[in-house]
Amino acid sequence: MKKIQSILNSRLGFMTFLIVCLWLKTVVAYYLDFSLSVENLLQHFFLIVNPLATIVFLMSLALYINKAKLSYIVMGIIYIVDSVFIYANILYYRELADFISVSTITGVSKVAKGLGSSTAGSMQLRDLIYIIDFVIIFLLFITRFVKIDNRPFRKLNALATTCLGVALFSADLAGSEANRPQLLSRTFDHSYIVKYLGINAFLAYDSVRSVQNDQVRSSATETEVDDVLDYTKQNYAAPDPEYFGKANGKNIIIIHLESFEQFLIGMKINGQEVTPFLNSLYNDQNTVSFDNFYHEVGAGRTSDAETMLESGLYGLPEGSFFQKLGGDNTFQAAPAILGQKKGYTSAVFHGNTGSFWGRNVTYKNMGYNYFFDESYYNVTPGSLSENNYGMKDKLLFSEGAKYLEQMQQPFYVKFLTVTNHVGYPLSDEDNGDFQTSDNSNSTVNRYFKTAHYLDKSVEEFFNYLKATGLDKNSMVVLYGDHYGLNEEQHTALSTLLGKSPDTWTEFNTTQTMQKVPFMIHMDGLKGGINHTFGGEIDVLPTILHLAGINTGQYVQMGTDLFSKQHNSIVPFRNRNFITPHYTVYRTGNSERVYSNETGEQIDMRDNPQLLTKVAKWEKEVDLRLKTSDNINNKNLLRFYTPAGFTPVNPANYSYQNQVQQMEQLRDSLGDKSTSLYSRNGNKSTTDLYNTDAVQLQDDRTPIDSWSYLNKKAK
Repeated sequence: MKKIQSILNSRLGFMTFLIVCLWLKTVVAYYLDFSLSVENLLQHFFLIVNPLATIVFLMSLALYINKAKLSYIVMGIIYIVDSVFIYANILYYRELADFISVSTITGVSKVAKGLGSSTAGSMQLRDLIYIIDFVIIFLLFITRFVKIDNRPFRKLNALATTCLGVALFSADLAGSEANRPQLLSRTFDHSYIVKYLGINAFLAYDSVRSVQNDQVRSSATETEVDDVLDYTKQNYAAPDPEYFGKANGKNIIIIHLESFEQFLIGMKINGQEVTPFLNSLYNDQNTVSFDNFYHEVGAGRTSDAETMLESGLYGLPEGSFFQKLGGDNTFQAAPAILGQKKGYTSAVFHGNTGSFWGRNVTYKNMGYNYFFDESYYNVTPGSLSENNYGMKDKLLFSEGAKYLEQMQQPFYVKFLTVTNHVGYPLSDEDNGDFQTSDNSNSTVNRYFKTAHYLDKSVEEFFNYLKATGLDKNSMVVLYGDHYGLNEEQHTALSTLLGKSPDTWTEFNTTQTMQKVPFMIHMDGLKGGINHTFGGEIDVLPTILHLAGINTGQYVQMGTDLFSKQHNSIVPFRNRNFITPHYTVYRTGNSERVYSNETGEQIDMRDNPQLLTKVAKWEKEVDLRLKTSDNINNKNLLRFYTPAGFTPVNPANYSYQNQVQQMEQLRDSLGDKSTSLYSRNGNKSTTDLYNTDAVQLQDDRTPIDSWSYLNKKAK
C-alpha cells in the first residue's frame, strides 16, 4: 500500500492514475454503450488500446507547467473535460446512434431548448460507473492519501511523455490502416474512426474535415454543376399521365409524423388499435399508401427528413444540413417552386422555438412565407409536451387552425408534430383510456402511448378539414420522418411483432427501424396499397408532379413514385441500401445480402451473378449520395437557375409580426381574398375545431386566440 501511495504522490504517478481511469471509462463506454461492430480479435485490440494515445498526449500538457499546484489543476481540468465529453457522447449516441461532431458542438445553441429532458430520459442507473472515479479521486485527496508533488518536473520528461502519446497514436494509425485501408480518406461511418483511433481522435479528425469542407466550398467552380445536371437529366423519371396534375390548384398539407414507424399501422395492444384513425386513413379509398417506403435520414434525423422533403437532396453524411449549411445554401425548394409556378402561399407550423435546428434561418432560404413557431401560440406549462420539444400535437393543430384559415389558397403547409418524440413521456390525463403494453422495456410502452395520442391529434385535424370543406380542395401527405425506437428497444419489441429476440437479425431491424408510412390522401384520388419501393428522397418529385409541375429542370436526387421510370433502389445515409428483392449491408469492402422475401442471408459465393448486380448497385448508390453531398457542401445550386425560377432572397422574408402581414394581405385583396376566413364571410371557422385536449377544457378556447394574438402583436 505504501508503494502505491508513493507512486501516486509523484506528479507522473498521479497523472498515470488519471490516464488509467480515463482509459477504463472509455473502454467501458465502447463495449457497454456504443455499437462498434467489432468483427475480430485484432479489432478488439485496437478498441482497447486506442484511447491511450490521445489521453497520454492531452495529460502530458500539464507536465510542462512549473508550478506544481497549477499543473495538478490543469490535469484535473483535462480529466473533467474529457470525462464530460465521453459521457456526453454516450447520451448523444443513445439518442442519435452517432458521435458528437464539431458541427454538433458549434450548433448546440440552436438545439439547446428541449434537449435537457430528452437527455435526462437517456440516462440510466448504470451510468454511475462513469462518475465513481470522481468519488475515488475526491477520497484520495480528502484523506490525504494523495498529496501534491511540489518537486520540479523536468521539461525533457514532459516532452518524452508527449512523444509517447504521439508514438502510440502513430502505431495505432499504422496498424489501423493496415487492417482497414484508406481509413481516413474513405470514412462513411463515424464508428470506424472511433473503433480504430478512439473517440477523442474522432473529434480531432472531424475538426480537420470541417476546415477542409470550408476550403472546398470556397474553391467550388461553376463548371462543377455540369456533372450534376448530367446526372439529374439521366436519372429523371417522367410523370405518369394518370397522376400528373391530379392535385393541380389544390392545397397541399404535409403532416410530419414524428418518430412514427410503419409497424404501428394496424397494430393492436390488448385488443385495442394503437392508431385507429391512421389505420382507417391508410386503407381509405381516397388514399394511396406505400408499404415499402423507407426513411433515409442520418444524424440530422428530423431536419434530414425536411431537407429531402423540401429540396430533393439528402442530408449530410454527418451532422445536420439545416444546422450546418441551411443558413447559407441556395435552394430549389418546394415552397419557392410551388409559389412561383402555381401561386402557393407557404407556412410551417411547429410548436418549438424557431431557432431549433436553425429553422428560422433555413426556412427563409427555402422561400417559406410564414413560420409559426412557439411564440405564435398561447403556451402554458401544461400545453408543452413532457419532452419539452414544443406544443403538444392536439394543441398545435387546434391553435394552428387560426392561422391556416387566414392563409391565401392554394397553400402549401407543413405541420411538425413533436409529442411522439424520443423519450415518449405523456401525462395520464393526455393519455385517455388507452392501455399500453406491459413490455419489459418501458420506452416501448411509452412509445405506444404517444403514438396513440398523435393518432387522435391527426383525427381531430381531419375532422376540422371536413367541417370547413377544406378536405374537398386539399391533398394531405403524411409520412414518418425517422425511426422511433433504437435497436435495443426493437429487440425488446420483437415478441409483440411475433418474432423471437434470439432470432432477431439486422434485416429485421431494417424492416422496423427504416420502414415508415407514407400516405397521400385526396378526395377523388384512386386509392390503394402501392408496393413501389421508395424513400423520403422521392417525396418532392412525387408531390410536384401531382401538383402539375414537371421536375425535369430541377436538381433532385429522387424520382416520382408513380412514374413507370421510378428508380426503386433506396439508399440509406450509411450507404446500405434496399431494392425490391434484396437488402444490402456494407462493411468496408464487403457486403451482406438478404432476400426481402425470406429474410435470410444469401451466400454470395454461390451467386456470382447477384454479386455483379450488387457491385453495380453500390456504384449507383455511391454516385447518388456523392452527387448530393457535392451539391450541398459546395453550394453548387448558386451556379444554376432553372428557366422561369427566381432564386430566393431570404431578406424578403420575416417571421415577425406575421399576424399583421396576413391581415394586411387579406385587406389589400378585398373580395379577391381566397382565405378560408374570407370565404366564410369574414368569420372564423375555429369554432368548428373540436378537440378533447385537456388543456383546452378551461376558459381558454381557440376561438378567441386570433383576436388575442392580434391585440398582442399590435
